[in-house]
Amino acid sequence: MSYSVLIVEDEPVLARNMHTYLERHGIGCQLAASGEEGLELLEVERPDVVLLDHNLPGKTGLAVLRLMREREPNLPVVMATGHGSEQVAVDAMRAGAFDYLIKPVSLHQLKQVLDRAVQQQRQAQELRHLRAGSAVTLPEGQGIAALVGDSAPMQRLRARLRQLVEADAQMTDGFAPAVLIGGDTGTGKELVARALHFEGPRRNGPFVEINCAGLPSQLVESELFGHERGAFTDARERRIGLVEAAHGGTLFLDEVGELELATQAKLLKLLEDHQVRRLGSVRARTVDVRVLVATNRSLEAMVKEGRFRDDLYFRLGTLKVNLPPLRQRHGDVTQLALLFLARSASRYGKGALVFSTEALQRMEAHSWPGNVRELANTVEQCAMLAGDPVIEADDLPLPVALEAGFAAAAPLNTDPLPTSLPDAERRLLLSALERNRWNVTQAARALGISRDTMRYRIDKFDLREGGPAA
Repeated sequence: MSYSVLIVEDEPVLARNMHTYLERHGIGCQLAASGEEGLELLEVERPDVVLLDHNLPGKTGLAVLRLMREREPNLPVVMATGHGSEQVAVDAMRAGAFDYLIKPVSLHQLKQVLDRAVQQQRQAQELRHLRAGSAVTLPEGQGIAALVGDSAPMQRLRARLRQLVEADAQMTDGFAPAVLIGGDTGTGKELVARALHFEGPRRNGPFVEINCAGLPSQLVESELFGHERGAFTDARERRIGLVEAAHGGTLFLDEVGELELATQAKLLKLLEDHQVRRLGSVRARTVDVRVLVATNRSLEAMVKEGRFRDDLYFRLGTLKVNLPPLRQRHGDVTQLALLFLARSASRYGKGALVFSTEALQRMEAHSWPGNVRELANTVEQCAMLAGDPVIEADDLPLPVALEAGFAAAAPLNTDPLPTSLPDAERRLLLSALERNRWNVTQAARALGISRDTMRYRIDKFDLREGGPAA
């Protein structure tokens, strides 16, 4: 584990021995001979953990501990005391010390305590990140089996993911390359990212995700790479970024095409060096993290437009996974719809619900521009509003005009142009009603008005099914 420690110790021989031992294990060290010097270095070096001696010239260790806790509430501090100072150790724990060591200090034990302090601090920071973000509902399955569908494109997708998982398991050294997950909106890119994580060798590590389009551009860099206290106006305390929080696991960046060029440069360095530097820090930290990115945009086109770095694109393009749109997954719509209906019926306490044959045919004929997400939302709405155990085709909130192959194409309209605004409004209302088979709710939805407004205008223009067209 890579981290930095500030050693506040006035015995030069002991301090030098600890410094040498820890640096041999890849731990960066800074030495301070007094509490006052330690407080100054705390502001400059921003260590991950502090080893603080009690018997110091000037301010005592307890006084320095309290000042450090005021300035850095989440910084772990380990207190070192001499024999016969058990009360000091108790006082230190009450003042917020992470742990205490009795001198003479075993260097092996020292490293173990410091490792544990940093690990627990990072885990606590990760939990704060995840609790602060929006809650994510995990699917029933978290692996490749959660990708439902027997169509040929889905079989090829699952085979591709298994190849990637097997390659990860066989790696003997180095870091796994990034994976670029492409596909239209709603095709399930997050589900694929979770499948790669929970099926792979990092399944016991954290899965940390961030939607790059869901945060203001000025906050994305801080969220990813963290910051030190005072790095910018609102940085009142140190905060590790999501990259460090994902140490030992997977970092999933959704909508990676939304990153600004400056942040793209830092992401490229992370992929090349596996190091991260917090905003306001002068020290880089090595992280062991697998990066997965997703986008519904053409990064190649963005490279040509100068909005995405070509070197980052080529780095991300080492491994690609492309998700098929639902319109190309012949036969999967029915399978998914039945699965979503069973879940929604259970959620809303509706008992056993079924789709009529005509309803399934209409769903199979729909183009589903929103893909699996649109299908899931449509089925949930049907289940929530269902009054009968059988959901009919007319209960589906789908405009008939979009159902290619389900209804005969409407004949070319050769009627003369309307001569007034009321005439134009009447024709628009009548056209929406006819296209939606006089289903008032669906016609109102197609026009973007409420059902009550639609009813009012039907009465206003005396529109009747089978009545005169003009």
